[in-house]
Amino acid sequence: MGRRTAIFDLDGTLVDTGPDLAAAANACFRDMGHGDLLDLTRTEDRAACLRGGRSMLRLGLGRLGPVDDAVLDAWYRPLLDHYERRLCVGSALYPGVPDAMAVLRDDGWALGICTNKPAALAERLMVALGARDWFGALVGADTLAVRKPDPAPLWAAVDGAGGDRARCVLIGDTETDHHTARAAGVPSVLVTFGPDPRHVAALDADGWLPHFGDLPAVLGRLVA
Repeated sequence: MGRRTAIFDLDGTLVDTGPDLAAAANACFRDMGHGDLLDLTRTEDRAACLRGGRSMLRLGLGRLGPVDDAVLDAWYRPLLDHYERRLCVGSALYPGVPDAMAVLRDDGWALGICTNKPAALAERLMVALGARDWFGALVGADTLAVRKPDPAPLWAAVDGAGGDRARCVLIGDTETDHHTARAAGVPSVLVTFGPDPRHVAALDADGWLPHFGDLPAVLGRLVA
């Protein structure tokens, strides 16, 4: 049999990127002539940050009135520009991630990342956090012609990490990750420390992760 394989989402799973994403969105809102429209003390705003740039823009601008998709398209690139300039100011690995990755690597697991974040930004972020070398592959939103929940990026991450498609688990934080796992026919594990745990709990995941210290045991129950 091939190597047991754990593939991770990035934003909201391995790394809390909310502070830097919200800062980039608010910079755009100020450029538009508005004040800061996102506030991370609100659950809704924290959840929007983990769903991507357009989600943040839509939420903030929606507080001012109807939102035109053309406006979202026009401001998406400026948002990325703001984010690229301050990519890793407030972002941090979730508690327990370094130790959990070390345990899995020592136990022979192949590790990879499958994210809907642009690949270049994901690479830069993981390097800045000193964590890129822990993972044998990183597949981003623009690595292939399709993105999650299509299973192709997951398989690319498994293959790139030198893992076994038949002994793979996907760890994420959203229904997109859960649907990706279902489309691929592999177990899904969802973290419960995100901004909206009740929404996550409504999904039929195969495992739950309240803290990364629990990860080796959770994965061990799913992959022999």
